[in-house]
Amino acid sequence: MQYFRVNRVLGLLFLVSLASASTLGQAEGAAAISNQKAVAIVARAVQTLGGDRYLQVKSQVGRGKFSVIRQNVVVSFQTFLDVIVFPENERTEFKGDGTRTIQANTGDTGWVFDGDQELIKTQNPDQIANFKKGIRTSLDNLLRGYWKGDGTLSYVGRRPATLGKRNEVVRLTYKDGFTVEFEFAMDDGTPQKAIHKRVNSDAEEIVEEDRYAQFIETAGIKAPFIVDHFTNGKPSSRINYESLEFNRPISDAIFARPSTAKEAKKSIKL
Repeated sequence: MQYFRVNRVLGLLFLVSLASASTLGQAEGAAAISNQKAVAIVARAVQTLGGDRYLQVKSQVGRGKFSVIRQNVVVSFQTFLDVIVFPENERTEFKGDGTRTIQANTGDTGWVFDGDQELIKTQNPDQIANFKKGIRTSLDNLLRGYWKGDGTLSYVGRRPATLGKRNEVVRLTYKDGFTVEFEFAMDDGTPQKAIHKRVNSDAEEIVEEDRYAQFIETAGIKAPFIVDHFTNGKPSSRINYESLEFNRPISDAIFARPSTAKEAKKSIKL
């Protein structure tokens, strides 16, 4: 009788393990299908923006205007020059009211030039973290695949958009659990939004959202010339490009920290 009982228990355990394996297999299969659909949506968006030409972009020079918005009113307005060498080198210069500010980042390092005080400062850990978060949530990071090896894609579904239309939603989940959702128009695959959440110092969850508009083709590459940022559903800033140039030769020297304020105030040569 003891032998029978042991074998019966072993049999039950075997059946349970089969059921668990089947459930796990189904889950893995569903995840694979979700990933494949997300990859297809991203690939379609890449084709919409220029295909191989878009993927081969190594640098970008943008000029335009940046506005800060509070309660639907523009409270500050600056011109900017933004130079990027993908994936993680960027220098942005702001000018407004006679003041010039520069922010430059190279990977884990960065510096800021404060034109009011004529001081060059090393970026603190929070500033570096914000820069890196900006990369992780950017459209170019998703579409050019810089995230690969550090995250996974999944298909979320369809979400209501404007004028009775719906968007396809793809989620990028990083290894540390941080997620970004990207929305694409169902009709032509054009990118529409990027959404992520953060927690502020009061432990409140804040929803940050970029909305892309006015796609213009330059040298066979399409890019949004307007990027509106919303915080908890309210407009907080606008980037309005006046021009974009791709694949211009960029010297590493423009990202290096200047030794003096006088040097920082010199116009960069592109």
